[in-house]
Amino acid sequence: MTITKIPTPAPTVSTRRRARRPRRPAKTAGAYLLLMTLAILFAGPFAWLVLAALKTKAEWVSIPAKLLPEAPRWDNFTHALTEINFAAYLGNSMFLSFLYAILVTFSSAAVGFGFARLRGRGKRPLFVLLLSTMMLPQILTLIPTYVLFARVGLINTYWPWVLWGLAASPFLVFLFRQFFAGIPAELEDAAIIDGCGYGRIFLQIFLPLSRPVLLTSFLLSFTWIWGDYLGPALFLDPDQTTLSVAISAFYLDPHGNPDSTVQAAAAALYVVPVLVIFLFAQRYFIRGVVSSGLKG
Repeated sequence: MTITKIPTPAPTVSTRRRARRPRRPAKTAGAYLLLMTLAILFAGPFAWLVLAALKTKAEWVSIPAKLLPEAPRWDNFTHALTEINFAAYLGNSMFLSFLYAILVTFSSAAVGFGFARLRGRGKRPLFVLLLSTMMLPQILTLIPTYVLFARVGLINTYWPWVLWGLAASPFLVFLFRQFFAGIPAELEDAAIIDGCGYGRIFLQIFLPLSRPVLLTSFLLSFTWIWGDYLGPALFLDPDQTTLSVAISAFYLDPHGNPDSTVQAAAAALYVVPVLVIFLFAQRYFIRGVVSSGLKG
């Protein structure tokens, strides 16, 4: 009696995929571990700031350094709000940040629309020249800008931020240009056939479509001014300055030395508005960065 051996069928593609599936949990766990590590590294400075705000002065300067305070000093936050006119400086920061963010977002969108949709001789070299200005450090142009504004009488006013906002930002122009370049040309052609000019096309068609990039531009420009120290310290007097300058200069102990723990408490409060805005708008922020980076 002859026994016929049935050949084993070759593994199919689906079989191979099922064989590889047990490896995916390991990869997923590795990815989550990496993300958690990065999250701890990024959140570490803020956690250290909050812990510093809860320490006494002796714990702050102790060697070796103490990670946790023995008794949290919540009154440091009270002193941070009452030792200076915290609300007034906060209002100055809010006003300047919102003013600049609104102006630079609109002006950058207009310039980006021009580079993306309008035709003209020398447009590409001009765009390259615009992007090349991103390589100039801010400190390189700060003193010439101060001399220029001082000669026209704009020191101790908010006009420098208005002019900077109207001048657009090269980085934001690049974001808008990339996004607008990815919009189908048929949409623009249909609007032109209906009798729309480029100004109306920009305001009524392209701007509503670019909401994620608009929000991204607003958030970026808002944080630029919110965290700026050199500009307000150089261009504004102490009564008109922003909260960043007030935190670094106006919290002093009776001996005239910086009150470090109260400064840490004020700095922790200073970060909260930006965190709240980003938490509510992070979905649109990520979408705007991704869509602007992939199109064009």
